Formats: sequence, C-alpha cells, structure tokens
Amino acid sequence: MDFSAVTAVLASKSYDKVADVCDNLMLQVAADGVAYQDEWPYAIHLLAHIYVHDINSARFLWKSIPSSIKETQPEVPAVWKIGQKLWLRDNAGVHQAIRAFDCSPQLQPLLAAFSELYTKEMFQLLLSAYSTISISDAALFLGMNEDDATNYVLQQGWTVDPASQMLIVKKQPVVTEQKLDPSKLQRLTEYVFHLEH
Repeated sequence: MDFSAVTAVLASKSYDKVADVCDNLMLQVAADGVAYQDEWPYAIHLLAHIYVHDINSARFLWKSIPSSIKETQPEVPAVWKIGQKLWLRDNAGVHQAIRAFDCSPQLQPLLAAFSELYTKEMFQLLLSAYSTISISDAALFLGMNEDDATNYVLQQGWTVDPASQMLIVKKQPVVTEQKLDPSKLQRLTEYVFHLEH
C-alpha cells in the first residue's frame, strides 16, 4: 500500500490537508477493491480530522475502524480519547488526553501541532469571553500548570491583580479596515449626481 501522499503532506507540515489526503486515498483504495484495513494509518487519519475540528467525520471514521485494530493499535483509541473530549467540550480533558498520549515519532509532530493550535484557540476564547479570570481557570483552559499559564498570558499583555489574584484580560484592539470598491463608489457618485440634477 502506497502512503507516500500522506507521508509527503505530513513532512510538509500541511496538517490541515492530511484529513483530505487520507479521505481521498481511502476512497481510491476502496474503489480499487484493495484490502487495506491492517495497514491503514488510522491514528493519523483520525487525528487529522480532529486537527481540522471535523469531529463528525472523526466519529464516523472511529465507528468504521474494525475492533481488532482498536485493540491492537493503542494509538487509535488514544487519539479517539482526544476526540471524545472535544465532542463533550471538556477543554481540560482535551489537554489531559494529549498529555497522557504516548505516541509514535510519526504521529508526534501532528499531535504537537494540534496541541499548540488548541491552546491558541482556547486563549482566543478566553480573550473574547472574559475581562477577568482566575489563574486556575485559565490554567485549565490552556492545559498548563498555573505558573506556566500565568507566564503565557502575561506575555500576551495580560496583568495580575495582586489583591484578588485574578488575571485581567487585555483586549486586543478591534481593527476594522474598510475597503472602498471603486465600482460602488462610481455608482454612488452617479446616484448623487442623478439626485442633484
């Protein structure tokens, strides 16, 4: 079985494309009638869907994986544990499942990229949802211990209120850029000209 396309996209660190490459390859192999189940990189395929937050496709893939694979390839259920936590919106559980995952060197870069992406997404969620938050809650969302979480948010410009030991969120300024479409400007000019004459 030729998985060079999957290997190439992993090597290029185009992690957002891995799920599509795996899906297309799986369809091609199925159409050719080739038996592939024992060789298929299920853990990579499953994690790739999780990486792009396609939890429905990850669930479908999980259900289609033979139980013998789930029993003999421990990475597959370990990846699915992350998917389950995402499905349940258990933010701290996602980080715990990632930390508990002892994955192969082949899967490590994709897992690390997902972990970093998820931490950034959780930071953006905190940024948009809170004006103040406890250090312990921020640590749970970011999947870090309290010292690391505090250092992480301080680097982003947040501050710590010494009296309450609460993190004060530094909102990012909203930048709105208006782009002027020349055709709209022309129509507006013609409309105003028409009204005046």
